[in-house]
Amino acid sequence: MRTVTGLFDSYDDAHRAVSELETAGVPSSDISIVSHAGDRDRDGDDSLAAEGAGTGAGIGAVAGGTGGLLAGLGIMAIPGVGPVVAAGWLAATAAGAVAGAIAGGAAGGLVGAMMRAGVPEEDAHVYAEGVRRGGTMVVAKVDEGQVAVAEDILQRANRVDIDARRTAYRQAGWERFDESAEPLDDLEAERARWRR
Repeated sequence: MRTVTGLFDSYDDAHRAVSELETAGVPSSDISIVSHAGDRDRDGDDSLAAEGAGTGAGIGAVAGGTGGLLAGLGIMAIPGVGPVVAAGWLAATAAGAVAGAIAGGAAGGLVGAMMRAGVPEEDAHVYAEGVRRGGTMVVAKVDEGQVAVAEDILQRANRVDIDARRTAYRQAGWERFDESAEPLDDLEAERARWRR
């Protein structure tokens, strides 16, 4: 199995990528999605991070009524990011990695989970920072024979050029994802900065 990953500036693009991966035969159990919840308005829904939200109201609107992976979206908190809407194996791994890091000093949270899945550390930091800044990440474990198809699906769904984004972040003074950082105050301004 290989891990393919895409960062998206639009939740709709990531949603499309997940749906196409499932249609291409990638099992829902091998796909994960992590999207910054913040107070983003998705499809007319007010706040996904509404007080007390767990896996209830608002999540169905995010999923757009689809089945598969997107039907299992729930809200969780990730250190340094804040509230995220997430589903799949990576979300469970990230939650476990946070506990493991607290107990054993290992790389935890989202970065640690991605590294354990085979994402290079340098890229894992950019993906985590992208989610912190309002993006959505799709990660899939695929058989070697599905890698090219999965990569093509992510690319057609408007995946962010991770090297260009790393460069842009660094030009603004960023070095790496910081789990102890406060979540961003003005996500909408950050999202507007990256919209195509």
